[in-house]
Amino acid sequence: MSLPDLSLRRPVLVTVLNLLIVLIGAVAMTRLPVRELPQVEAAQVTVRVDYTGASPDVVDSQVATVIEGALAGVSGVVSMSTSSERGRMRTVLEFDPSRNIDNAANDVRNAVERVVNNLPEEADRPRIDKNDSEGDPVLRLALSSPGMTPLELSDYADRYIKDRLARLPGVANTVIYGERAPSMRIWLDQARMAAHGITTTDIISALEANNVELPAGEIETGARQLQVLAQTRFTTADAFRQMVVRDGGARPLLLGDVARIEEGAEQTESNFRSNGVLALGMGIQPQAQANTVAISNAVRAELDLIRPTLPNGMTLQVTADEAVFIESSIKQVAKVFGEAVLLVTAVIFLFLGSARLSMVPVVTIPISALGAGLAMMMLGFSINILTLFALILAIGLVVDDAIVVLENIQRHRAMGASRAEAARRGAGQVSFAVIATTAVLIAVFLPVSFMEGQIGQLFAEFGIVLAVAVAVSGFVALTISPVLASIVLPRDDKPGFLTRIVDRVIHWLERIYGRLLARMIARPVPILAICAFAVASAFAIYQGLPRQLQPDEDRGQFMITINAPQGSNLSFTDAATRKIEAMLEPMREEGTISNVTSIVGTWGELRRAILIVTLSPWEERTQSVSDVITELRPKLDTVTEVASFIR
Repeated sequence: MSLPDLSLRRPVLVTVLNLLIVLIGAVAMTRLPVRELPQVEAAQVTVRVDYTGASPDVVDSQVATVIEGALAGVSGVVSMSTSSERGRMRTVLEFDPSRNIDNAANDVRNAVERVVNNLPEEADRPRIDKNDSEGDPVLRLALSSPGMTPLELSDYADRYIKDRLARLPGVANTVIYGERAPSMRIWLDQARMAAHGITTTDIISALEANNVELPAGEIETGARQLQVLAQTRFTTADAFRQMVVRDGGARPLLLGDVARIEEGAEQTESNFRSNGVLALGMGIQPQAQANTVAISNAVRAELDLIRPTLPNGMTLQVTADEAVFIESSIKQVAKVFGEAVLLVTAVIFLFLGSARLSMVPVVTIPISALGAGLAMMMLGFSINILTLFALILAIGLVVDDAIVVLENIQRHRAMGASRAEAARRGAGQVSFAVIATTAVLIAVFLPVSFMEGQIGQLFAEFGIVLAVAVAVSGFVALTISPVLASIVLPRDDKPGFLTRIVDRVIHWLERIYGRLLARMIARPVPILAICAFAVASAFAIYQGLPRQLQPDEDRGQFMITINAPQGSNLSFTDAATRKIEAMLEPMREEGTISNVTSIVGTWGELRRAILIVTLSPWEERTQSVSDVITELRPKLDTVTEVASFIR
């Protein structure tokens, strides 16, 4: 018994099966993560080593050389890049995409462990991270207050905001930029130290011995047990001044005798500004496979709860949000999807001439799309531009099988068979053709998902989603389509007014095509020459086309990266950054730019800075990102003391 025969004998069964696909697929679509492109896991491992106070040459010769030598024997490495900066080095290894990233990280970790003892004692222990440890956050926030010092602002963010955002679903970490964590800064007086005959090592040893918190035991009485707390850790500048460095003379030598102690920031090697105002930056980093749009919505909802609790004058605003562009792109693709469905429906109605008959192939579209959504949830895929593009492309393919089945059923109906008999004969005769057509289409698109490299990872979801949609359409064409046709076919075979008009137009086009085809067959040489010329021209044009993974798009923001000469301090880099901020200020005042976020001293490198420029919403400006960049490039060339790049 064929599938169409079973469907016609058990119409309730096939109806329930198709409804299950629709219902479960609809639920799956609401639970799928939303992102711009499929998740592509870059096979990268980062090794970082901090060597405080060392020059780039020392870092390169004593740290980078040792690490690179150890990593040279790791298998599967495609490329290895190392940068040595003042007080730090970073090596990024890119592996073959087929290499398991966890195994690669373990191999790197084992290789580094073998040479740890060869590093300088003053160097910190190497840190190893899967993928690049300097990834961009999905949201950037700016916290500012005119009535608070940077220390107070950092303390408030760390106490009341950071953890609340880090606990949100899908958030991996909340990074603070320009943080000024409170600490005690000790400025040694070399002349006084020499007069008293002590060294820096003596002071460090005294601090390590005195500024500790040790268990003091407990006191037991007949009826109670008391815990003894010894307050030996220093918390104020005065306590540090009273610390005894040496007690060998008539009067103990105190730390305050040879040093100036004051409360200050632990790190002063970075500055963060929002629209030229000193602020504190916060970056929301996502977890792997997290829903970017869901993270954005959750963070914005949490910010609405946080803002009423902020002190007077303090502001917390979103300066950059990747979800804005993603949502806009998804909406545009969804709009195209709806337009494609309407266009296909109109064409089917035009040629069938009946709204009832058009329902047979049109019903295939939602069932196939939702069936693909069910498969996406089972396989861990996401709603992104490529999966939606696969569904758009599938719209024109999934209706083909149902149209073939319907046309053959109509033919048997015209031959005098009853509606049920016409559905049984018509669907049965073309069932093998439908299966063969479906299998061919799957064989065409499925191999796209098995391409190697990063491109293969990117298009893996595209090929599978398209193949699943086509497979579901074949199932629908052989099950619900004959059942619907047996119900909606007209009792008489009299063509309608629209059908007669369409038939006349088609017959007229057939006559014209027949005449043109006869003339072409009579002159094969010129036709073949024209075809050969067209193919050669297309190939030549193709060779000259630019090649890139993604087309240039107006994402509503761009970045300016600043690299100062080697050895530049924070003040030098900050001065150059302020010049570029001044160039952007007129665009911000006129409304083209909504926010300029400046991070000077990026990732602890004093000579580097990043400006994140966020443009106003698309409907509120007349210039695109490309126009703004084109206008800005000549101005950036005038800042000759640093190298600047726009991306």
